[in-house]
Amino acid sequence: MSLLRSLAHLLWMGVTIVPYTLAILLCSWCGLRGPRLYRIARAWLALSVDGARWILGIRVRISGMEQLPQDPQQGVVLLVKHQSTFETFLMPAIMPRPLAYVFKKELLQIPFFGWSIGSLDMIHIDRSQRARAFVHVIRRGKELLAQGTWVIMFPEGTRMARGTTGEYQASGARLAIEAGVPVVPVAVTSAKCWPRKAFIKTPGLVDVSVGAPIATAGRKSDELMREVQTWIEAEMRRLDPEAYRD
Repeated sequence: MSLLRSLAHLLWMGVTIVPYTLAILLCSWCGLRGPRLYRIARAWLALSVDGARWILGIRVRISGMEQLPQDPQQGVVLLVKHQSTFETFLMPAIMPRPLAYVFKKELLQIPFFGWSIGSLDMIHIDRSQRARAFVHVIRRGKELLAQGTWVIMFPEGTRMARGTTGEYQASGARLAIEAGVPVVPVAVTSAKCWPRKAFIKTPGLVDVSVGAPIATAGRKSDELMREVQTWIEAEMRRLDPEAYRD
């Protein structure tokens, strides 16, 4: 049954992304930019999350949203636990502000999905040129944050298996410090239902816990990222104790 559900959801995503991508491209060619173009993409991402609930039986429980800044001009760097593809769809669907992902430029080559994100206010980088890529992240990130767009980053850099911890990179903290905006840690237990690199998904509950904003003024990036890691990993153990036996 889980295999059939997973196939059905994949088909659902493949069919629905086509009209939304065409709408994004058409509106982009007509000169539409910024939040209005983002809303089209967000609608498809929300539809994908709804499809996961209807077809796969994946439910989402969210806590801590009331802690997010209410000022529409306040930039934020979201630092999110990364366990699967699910949270890349989920975060834009639940967050109250447009989000800009930092992603490798190779994703732009994916039909429809890559074409869509290439038309949005995102930050794509060439990972083979790390120094230049980081300079681009800082420059472009500061521009977007100044507009009230929130930048979202996965500090572990890649999807982590359930119950494991990757090496937290300080680039997100450095961006927040440079831009003078807070960071917001987010814990997500998506691997309970949607394991990394797994085709078959299972019904269940995914918890999302949003932490309080952490001020960055006068902070050092490594020390700030250690605080973020401590909060996220402690929260992961609270939300998904079965995955952590140590």
